[in-house]
Amino acid sequence: MTTYRVCCFLRRFRPASNEPSEAIGDVFEAYAGADGGGSALGEEALRRFLREVQGEAGDDDVEAAAREVLAFAAEHRLLKKGGGLTVEGFHRWLCSDANAALHPRRGVHHDMGLPLSHYFIYTGHNSYLTGNQLSSGCSEAPIAKALRDGVRVIELDLWPNAAKDDVEVLHGRTWTSPVDLMKCLETVKEHAFVSSPYPVILTLEDHLTPHLQAKVAKMVKETFGDLLHLSESEAMPVFPSPEDLRGKIIISTKPPKEYLETKSSKEEAQNGSAEEESVWGDEIPDNKAQVATARQVSEKDTERYVEEDEEMEKKVQQGVNGEYKSLISISLTRRKHDMDQDLKVDPEKVSRMSLGEAAYEKATITHGSEIIKFTQRNLLRIFPKTTRITSSNYNPLMGWRYGAQMVAANMQGHGRKLWLTQGMFRANGGCGYVKKPDFLMNTDKMFDPRSKLPVKTRLKVTVYMGDGWRFDFRKTHFDKCSPPDFYARVGIAGVVADTMMKETKVIMDNWIPTWDHEFEFPLSVPELALLRVEVHESDNHQKDDFAGQTCLPVWELRSGIRSVRLYARDGEVLRSVKLLMRFEFS
Repeated sequence: MTTYRVCCFLRRFRPASNEPSEAIGDVFEAYAGADGGGSALGEEALRRFLREVQGEAGDDDVEAAAREVLAFAAEHRLLKKGGGLTVEGFHRWLCSDANAALHPRRGVHHDMGLPLSHYFIYTGHNSYLTGNQLSSGCSEAPIAKALRDGVRVIELDLWPNAAKDDVEVLHGRTWTSPVDLMKCLETVKEHAFVSSPYPVILTLEDHLTPHLQAKVAKMVKETFGDLLHLSESEAMPVFPSPEDLRGKIIISTKPPKEYLETKSSKEEAQNGSAEEESVWGDEIPDNKAQVATARQVSEKDTERYVEEDEEMEKKVQQGVNGEYKSLISISLTRRKHDMDQDLKVDPEKVSRMSLGEAAYEKATITHGSEIIKFTQRNLLRIFPKTTRITSSNYNPLMGWRYGAQMVAANMQGHGRKLWLTQGMFRANGGCGYVKKPDFLMNTDKMFDPRSKLPVKTRLKVTVYMGDGWRFDFRKTHFDKCSPPDFYARVGIAGVVADTMMKETKVIMDNWIPTWDHEFEFPLSVPELALLRVEVHESDNHQKDDFAGQTCLPVWELRSGIRSVRLYARDGEVLRSVKLLMRFEFS
């Protein structure tokens, strides 16, 4: 028995049992019983299960899958004497990582030989920040973590130091403490290709005088050496492919003089924008205290930063360093602040454009098809508005629906919006590049994500049970007086028509909840659909406790009964927590 002390009393509960749920037992019986025994799953019954339930197609695939299951069972001594898989062995294999919802060994499988504009790219924003946008520290550590997690676009803001004789990385006009540029460059070199061989794009927001640009050019060339990709000409008719740029670091920024001819793109984002109405529920709050001082930058300090910046920019007008300019392989075009002109496609030249969140939202209403056409050849980066001072994020699907490749995310801004980004880039082996759906590259008929689209497929999701919390959390973590009361939320994030969330019932006082709950989701654009899964602990007296989450690309889900690992709020995998779920497409 499991006991909990309440005042001077002891409450006793049945110990947690990890036996298969009734529904899983029924599946086992249906196939084991067909062999005439019922107590073990023989090889032929296993092959039928793999073909009919797990969706393995073709004799070779079925045989390979059967060998993997039997090898797993033999390794863990789960085979019955005389052969056959016991119900306990069957359940243990179903819950193993070998039976994960995304194929554990599939790796990179998209065509990587197309121009960069054909891919969604895992993109960071203010990659050096450790916390909020106004008063947190700057460090090379977040850059290293982002690269290890598969992020392929790193952003650095370059500013002169106080003596105007060296370069620092920091969020300008704020209280953020700087980090040395050389530390950042060395970190990029060290971690760039740890998790993916495909190119890292280093976007620079440059606020430097010509002599400091020359200093940056020397640092970049000496640090990266042969890893640095240098374009043969300023005007590229088409972008190279990720495969062409394998193992390369690319510099992308505005030609230096253009910083003087237009407002800072970050300033444009300061106008607020309405949040997309959501069915997801309130954002999960940060467990750490929000930094109250982030909202306390005085007008006097802001004016001082602006005056210093204006003085520095007058010096920039004296000239542009040619060595620095030669580093730029992907040029950021100067916005004309006329969307018709900004989105005009040049058939002779490709480039990158950046839009603030608010400006982009307005553009999708008035120029949706033009954005899709622009991103078929050019790169578009969308970045969060600067009023997101706590480093929160916006819905990345707003960018992906219209083909925007670089939807920049604050990697330290943990929450549902970042989980979507993490979910998208679990696709294609987690290499940081996901090929866009063909309909976003169709030049004959432009996709309209706002139109009423027919249902293309239906995804049936069954949540059987969950386990692992008892190993990863203290006995009183969720409830001091009893075992937890878990429920699951399952839904889809995608185009507006496909977006929805549903809930299981609450299972009371049980560390190993069994829900056996089935949901169905009609999908009009499964190619952009992400499956969202959250588990919470119900609390009648205060806010429900968070117990884990994951987000998975629907188009890469394996059919059948699968093991699904859950992650903590910060995106780190929970060591033991898994759900057992079933996915069926009709």
